[in-house]
Order: sequence, then structure tokens, then C-alpha cells
Amino acid sequence: MSEPDKPYVIVVGVDYSPASDLAVEQAFELASARPSAEVHIVNVVRMYGNQALIDAPTEPGFAAVSMADANAQLEAYVDQRKQAYSQSRAPSGGMRLLRVISHLRLEAPAQEIAQTAADLDADLVVVGTHGRRGISRLLLGSVAEAVVRLAPCPVFVVRQKALPEANAVPQIEPPCPRCVDIRRETAGKEMWCADHRNHHGQRHTYHQGDRVAGETEMPLVYHH
Repeated sequence: MSEPDKPYVIVVGVDYSPASDLAVEQAFELASARPSAEVHIVNVVRMYGNQALIDAPTEPGFAAVSMADANAQLEAYVDQRKQAYSQSRAPSGGMRLLRVISHLRLEAPAQEIAQTAADLDADLVVVGTHGRRGISRLLLGSVAEAVVRLAPCPVFVVRQKALPEANAVPQIEPPCPRCVDIRRETAGKEMWCADHRNHHGQRHTYHQGDRVAGETEMPLVYHH
């Protein structure tokens, strides 16, 4: 296949968690925007003897199933996500994808996702974060970070739009509504409201358009 005819290949790592759903939806969205694309959905299972360990369907923990059952679970998940996405896109013509293919791989999630991407000469890998903490551990941050290091192509890390949990350290506060209003009202000329202007003014100095040799108009931010 000549390079101009090569489809745009996206590999997605999943563990059936809500974060998986978000990653698959993002992959479908990216693929639908291209005239020729493939989405390859990868699930990685641990082995116990000749059986695969999967998250138990009805209670916390995991279950040992045959490889055939693990494959069937993956295929059912892919079909369900395709249907859900197609229905959500029905008003705009449904899902436009060249191919959606499932892959069941064994043992090491990050390595297997990256290896699948290499095997397929993928253009992009999509992984989620903050997934379940079950047997697969596929979507935990450490696995996503390992995929970023190992993958032979760009990696799109997907997470739900939310601030960290209350017990996260350090805690990140939401933006000040008045500061947001000030930036909008002044088209960005003023950054902070009266309550926060002195506080932030001590920490940051902003410069626009004075980079070395004038090569770019991107702003510089110096931290004091």
C-alpha cells in the first residue's frame, strides 16, 4: 500500500471502565473526521494458567474465564460502543469509520498497547486515565505514562473534565468567576480581579511579542 493510500490508524487501550468509554469515543471522533481511518481497540488481560482474569461482572474482584469468553466480552464491548457513538451522531449522519477492529493481548498493558501500535504502524494511540483499580489496571495514570514513553507515535491521553478529588495533594482550586469575567470583558488585557490582582502580580510578569530575534509572537511568562 502506498503511503498516500495508508489509512490513519488509531490504537485505543480499554479496560471497560467509564474512562475507556471516553477514550473510545474520542478515538471515534478523531477517526470520523478523516476520509480513511481505522480504530483498533486493545484489551490486555492477565493469565491464570490457561484462563484470562477479567473484572467480575456482578461484584468487586475478578473472574477467571476462557480466552474465548474474554474475546467475546471484548467484541461485545466494541459493538456496544460503536452503536452508542453511531446513535449519538445520528443527526449528523452517524459514524463514518473505515474499520473498527478488536485485539485481545496478554499480561503487560503498557507494553502491549505500545507493541500493538508498532505492529500496526499506528499514527496515534489514545488512552484514558483514572479508570478502575481492578485486575487490569489499564487506565491508571502510571500505565498511561508508560504508554507515552513506549509508544512509537503520538499519544492522546484522555480524562474527564474535572478537578482532582478533594484528597488529592496538592489541591487545585477552580478559577475565580470574577477573574474569568475580567478577562472576557477586557479581551485579556486584564488578567485578575481586584481581589487577586496583587496576589498574582507578585508571582508573574507577562511579556508579549519580545522573544529573541522576533521569531514568534507567542507570549513569555516569567515566574518570580
